[in-house]
Amino acid sequence: MKLQHSLGGLENLGPVNVEPKVFVQDWEKRIFGIHTVMMAESTHLADALPQYPVTSLPTAFKDNWTWASLRTGAEGMQPFEYFKYRYYEKWLMGISQFFVDKGYISADELAAQTAHFRAQPAAPLPDQPNTAIKDQIVDYLLRGDSGLRPLPHPPKFSAGQTITVADPLAADHTRLPGYLRNKQGTVSVVYPGAFEYFVSTGPDGLEGAMPVYRVAFEAADIWGTSFSEPNTTIYADLFEVYLQTPSI
Repeated sequence: MKLQHSLGGLENLGPVNVEPKVFVQDWEKRIFGIHTVMMAESTHLADALPQYPVTSLPTAFKDNWTWASLRTGAEGMQPFEYFKYRYYEKWLMGISQFFVDKGYISADELAAQTAHFRAQPAAPLPDQPNTAIKDQIVDYLLRGDSGLRPLPHPPKFSAGQTITVADPLAADHTRLPGYLRNKQGTVSVVYPGAFEYFVSTGPDGLEGAMPVYRVAFEAADIWGTSFSEPNTTIYADLFEVYLQTPSI
């Protein structure tokens, strides 16, 4: 992972934000909504377990957009820029750059629209009702785009087994928290079935459907006793490719 991601207790980054609200400002709800609509219209749904009418959906959006796409946009930011912006501002930047890169809107058109709404914040937003897309969004929110898949092989690990977290080559995107690399833990739960991430992560090794485990770690084993509350257990859901048998 790049510098600004999956930090897991890196020191001297300032106080932790404990804001309990999911959306602090109203505009954040709209950004979340845009992302949700893009997911519901994404071409990757053609291969989802639920059957969606993606090819016949009356939309101009003809690209793949998943959670991995959203995270890649944020992870592509310059590290010092990353720390300057709020959570949903990062979403907005990633989504905006995606639309520019894919040719849905030019950078000049985006700048003009931004200037327009800054000057007239009460100006009406475009409104083009589309019943088919609305139905697709509701259906997607109810059924999602994932689910249990057949196991490609029996799980390699079992509940109660001690494991060590792998330390794979760095990738542009990973589902392995950096602070767990090389740490030892205990398998708490072996989830039924197999799960597949949206994209291959290359040298990180995450590709195809595989078992997923809930692994328990003692906080002191991760951050040391001086930085951990006593009797604290950390749980992480990890893909099988990230686990290995401890070396003797």
